[in-house]
Amino acid sequence: MNGPTCRRLTSSLTNYAHNRHVLIIGARRAEHSLTHQQSRNVLYPPNRANTAVAVAVSAATRLPQVRGKKRKSTVKLEDLPQGRIGVELPPLPPSSSSSSSSSSVPKSRTEGKGDEDDEGPAYPTVVLQAHRNMRKFENCVLLTRVGGFYELYLEQAEEYGPLLNIKVAHKKTNAGPIPMAGFPFFQLDRFLKTLVLDLNCYVAIAEEFPNDPGDKVKSGGLMHDRRVTRIITPGTLIDENFIDPYANNYVMAVHVNHQHQETDASNPAELGTASSSDRNDNTIGSGRLAALRANDTPIGLAWIDVSTGQFYTQSTTVTSLGSILSRVGPREVVVDEGLESQKDHQLFSVLAEEKHLITFAPHREYLPLAEWSPMLESDIPVQVAQSFTTDEVRAGSLLLQYVRDRLQGLSMKLQPPLRHDNMSVMLVDKSTMRSLEIKQTIRDGTFRGSLLHAIRRTVTKGGARLLNAWLSAPSTSLETIKSRLDLVEYFIRHPDLRDEIVLLLRRSHDSQRLVQKFALGRGDPDDLIALANTIRATQDIVSLLKDSEGRDHAPPEGKPSTLEEPHKRSADEETCFASLLSRIKLEEPANLADRIRRSIDEEGLVRQHRDEDSEATQLITLAEAVVDAEGTQADASSLPKGAVSVASKRKKSVSIRDHYAAIDDNLTFVMKPKASSGLRALHAKLSSLLQEKSALADSLRERFGAASLTLRWTPTLGHICHVKGARDTRKITADASLVSSSRSTRAFHVTEWTHLGQRIHQIRFEIQAEEQRIFADLRALVVANLVKLRRNAAVLDELDVLAASFARLAAEQNLTRPILSDDATPAAAAHVVVGGRHPTVEGGLREQGRSFTKNDCLLGSTTSIKNQNHNNHGRLQLITGPNMAGKSTYLRQNALITILAQAGCYVPADYVSLPLADAVFSRVGSADNLYADQSTFMVEMLETAAILHAATPRSFVIMDEVGRGTTPGDGVALAFAALHHLVTVNRCRTLFATHFHGIADLVTEHGLGGTEGGGPVEMYCTDVEETSEGTGFVYVHKLRKGVNRQSHALKVARLANLPEVAITMASDILEKANNNGNYNH
Repeated sequence: MNGPTCRRLTSSLTNYAHNRHVLIIGARRAEHSLTHQQSRNVLYPPNRANTAVAVAVSAATRLPQVRGKKRKSTVKLEDLPQGRIGVELPPLPPSSSSSSSSSSVPKSRTEGKGDEDDEGPAYPTVVLQAHRNMRKFENCVLLTRVGGFYELYLEQAEEYGPLLNIKVAHKKTNAGPIPMAGFPFFQLDRFLKTLVLDLNCYVAIAEEFPNDPGDKVKSGGLMHDRRVTRIITPGTLIDENFIDPYANNYVMAVHVNHQHQETDASNPAELGTASSSDRNDNTIGSGRLAALRANDTPIGLAWIDVSTGQFYTQSTTVTSLGSILSRVGPREVVVDEGLESQKDHQLFSVLAEEKHLITFAPHREYLPLAEWSPMLESDIPVQVAQSFTTDEVRAGSLLLQYVRDRLQGLSMKLQPPLRHDNMSVMLVDKSTMRSLEIKQTIRDGTFRGSLLHAIRRTVTKGGARLLNAWLSAPSTSLETIKSRLDLVEYFIRHPDLRDEIVLLLRRSHDSQRLVQKFALGRGDPDDLIALANTIRATQDIVSLLKDSEGRDHAPPEGKPSTLEEPHKRSADEETCFASLLSRIKLEEPANLADRIRRSIDEEGLVRQHRDEDSEATQLITLAEAVVDAEGTQADASSLPKGAVSVASKRKKSVSIRDHYAAIDDNLTFVMKPKASSGLRALHAKLSSLLQEKSALADSLRERFGAASLTLRWTPTLGHICHVKGARDTRKITADASLVSSSRSTRAFHVTEWTHLGQRIHQIRFEIQAEEQRIFADLRALVVANLVKLRRNAAVLDELDVLAASFARLAAEQNLTRPILSDDATPAAAAHVVVGGRHPTVEGGLREQGRSFTKNDCLLGSTTSIKNQNHNNHGRLQLITGPNMAGKSTYLRQNALITILAQAGCYVPADYVSLPLADAVFSRVGSADNLYADQSTFMVEMLETAAILHAATPRSFVIMDEVGRGTTPGDGVALAFAALHHLVTVNRCRTLFATHFHGIADLVTEHGLGGTEGGGPVEMYCTDVEETSEGTGFVYVHKLRKGVNRQSHALKVARLANLPEVAITMASDILEKANNNGNYNH
């Protein structure tokens, strides 16, 4: 993307020269430092090189000129002077002046008298207003509302018109042809999606506001003022139709601890310095070592979902940032613009790995926690406030200022920030999230095939987002996990109640985002109706849950919860909903719902939407007619889908006059007359006046003898009497006050109708004003109940996950309740999975009519299952076996069972007993990172190192094929070293799969275990079985004790249809290697 307004720029040269600016190409970035303060908000991508940039010199720095005769001249590029411009720039304004600005874009170029005196060419009024806004919000694509259209002008029209597939026209003006492009207002979301999500642009929306008489005088008679009401970025979406309803839309701010950086910089002997030769060669010099150590730089994080009001903070280091980004998934990352000049900072390498959108924003002032209160729904408790670190507070300060600037004055009520460090959740790092395919598949990055896809049965959008969060960060609180499992079990044993709850949840709406719309000063009558329906559904759900507590318990569906005995129920099982019900507050929300139902006329809303659809259809019809007359096939293809078919269904077009007459006769109201005493009185007056209108119409028909006479109103002619038909038009004499006539129609004024019509219009205006007042009161009531409504919505989301998803899933797939313990000695805790299955692989096999082979996993101390003792299980399983025999599947399924269990979900196994895990680590699969100059083997070693540094005795680790990216000798040495470290230092529960059979011998030599067990390492393997005819083989996916020293790679190669000549050659080479004793250890 080229151009100054799009965030991801692929070129650093500016190719547009404005009439009032001179662009000099070739100034180096260091030379541009003097003007950095003025152009600080030109946003650069994270991987932008320090190349030449364009220096813009404002016309205000030059002497006034007198416009002469217009001439056209041509200059070759090579004839233009290169290098810095020989002009002295004005002194920079003091930095404090920017602190008063409410926008993240400097106003020094757009405010002040000089800006009004020197407007450049004599643009038309609308273009001039747009030009001012473009200069004020120079980093944004400006969409200007003009009547029923949004329009682009000047260079933005030429740049983005083709990208949006809309035609660029050139309007003739006194200043010359002006490029412009536009689209109907009802297509705003469609084009916003392209600009914001596909092109990662920032979009400024300029709406038009009627000028009152005083403003008209000040503006020289302008009918409308057009000002920017909101700046839309990928991370600050609110209620746009294209926002992902099933995932949070976070914007994250990162604050780097500069004091830590300065301390490191003051110790060059400790960190090392990089010379120019270090940067240009391929060796790992002291400069790269310093960069690696810089990964431990403390940083503060804060992230907000503007659409729901959720607010979190965390203190971490650059090393851990990648895993946090993978878990949170922000759409936009905000960084202090002070770091913009430090493109070699390690922070940008981490952000660039996942191609995160970066915004450099000014941190004009530091906002301490005490100053966050006006932007929060409630104050932060004192004890919680004391736990925030300085880096977290600074990150939150930067983020709140950025979001406030994007909203352009909209009120903001966020939930109080939660510290992620205090949330007691399991660590699932970036590599684990990817290799276990928790949110998306490795192969093509799709949702289908992921763990989330396999278990999601939620029926609400808020429930889907909560399930996403629970899988990304399972709980480590035994009390929380058990409470979730108790509810899941209750819903499994009461399927009728579960189905009724699911049915009521389907009637609810996305309360979190609905409430947030009102907190931001938005929301419409449809949102109020949706909120009232949600409150009614919540009331019905609470009644159901309370009634169910007194009923007798039905026997469990299917088999017991465990293999030993049915799960022991607590004495107060009947009150398992007590915690949820105690969080629901319904008194005030119920009153709000009743007030909404008494006030809003749903039928009137339906009629209003029908009228809006009719207006949109008329615009589509007009667009189609223009395309048919002047456009091309490409122009026709850019029309909205179904436009032609919708237009063709219209029997005949409606004239402008008939259109306004219909509006005047069928004006709809969205409030019921009984919404207030004032509204009731106004509707009574309107009804009386309409009766007078009907009587007057009858009287005028009789007076003029014209049966077709109707009383109408149009914007241009006012209140008129309209007659049609040749017979009636002849009866209208010449002395009538004719205002319009045609061959078959007459329009004329009558004093009685003029006076009566004005009174009707006045009453309608008063009704609309009263409706707006009532609507404002309802919105204020929603904001007053903000905390209660959000808490109620959170309970509905939890019920959706537990009842609609976890309980239904367990009943459908015969899942088992896991038994979890918080053992004080985690190294001795038993990890027992009997008959475990992979949740996603099993579903894929089931679709093919195949069955999944179950496997047990026994790690840790003595266990007893069905009165059989299983003693002295090792903490680590070394697994060998042929390719395609299921080693990786076995590793992944046990990691997924651990994650599901601690998320509060039943698991695919016959029996599960697990100690709580503080983290799950995975080193599975192979991939390189060429962007970061990392080979496949380097990535493998980085992941292995991260695990060896971070794993604790409470962690669960799976490692597959460590060391395979290098020579067999080196690979065996590294793999065994990693295994030895996990057993002796980390002492964590580990599944370790490998094709290096020599590792088994090293385990025995070092006394870590053997094929018969008795040590911390136990050996298991998979195998293949030859068919009786000897012409084929089948995989044995069931694990057995021992070591399989045959990988059977040639069998897999033959299945992959490798040429037989190649198979024969490989077989000969392998046979010679075996005879010589050189076979891969």
